[in-house]
Amino acid sequence: MEQRRTGRRQSISGHRRDLILDAAREVFAAEGLEGASLRAIATRAGYTPAALYFHFDSKEAIYAEVLRASLVSLGTAVEIAVVKTRTPKAKLAAAAMAFFRFYAENPRDLDLGFYLFRGGMKPAGLGRQRDEEMNAALEAALRPIAEAAEALGASRQRSNMLMVDTFAHATGLLLLLHTGRIRMFGASAPALMEDYVRDRIAQLGKG
Repeated sequence: MEQRRTGRRQSISGHRRDLILDAAREVFAAEGLEGASLRAIATRAGYTPAALYFHFDSKEAIYAEVLRASLVSLGTAVEIAVVKTRTPKAKLAAAAMAFFRFYAENPRDLDLGFYLFRGGMKPAGLGRQRDEEMNAALEAALRPIAEAAEALGASRQRSNMLMVDTFAHATGLLLLLHTGRIRMFGASAPALMEDYVRDRIAQLGKG
């Protein structure tokens, strides 16, 4: 009986936590990290601010949990794309394009990931430990790109730089895509990303 009560309490607690995270995602999407408040999150979730502290110790802790879930989804999308490949070239292309497509199809997740830039380019974040955890999760999602480059004969340093360069190129195109600025160039962001990936693979082939 006691076990059943404990299980029911845990289920209710988990449900409430999910409601808070769903509400927080909406608030953060509209207000960003700095503009959001615990009161706004609590109101949207249907709780009091004090009730939030039962599950999270701060606004940054809530944001980190929302971002962590987003990065898990990103990593899964890349992994699914990569597992279908048979060669390093195909793996590199699949990983890079899966990363691009995930954020092309989920602009809110891209905005969520760039929390450091909301409210201006200034040092801010979720706290050192949380920032490091989020960066590690992002790096893990991008890691197949570097692994594929190494398998194609690139040095570890060059492979890591390619991973960083791919991230920078993809996010630049995604910014143009989601702001509509890509139209002023009469270009297609997905097509430009595909051209970039093909070019990088060709360069690796030249040693």
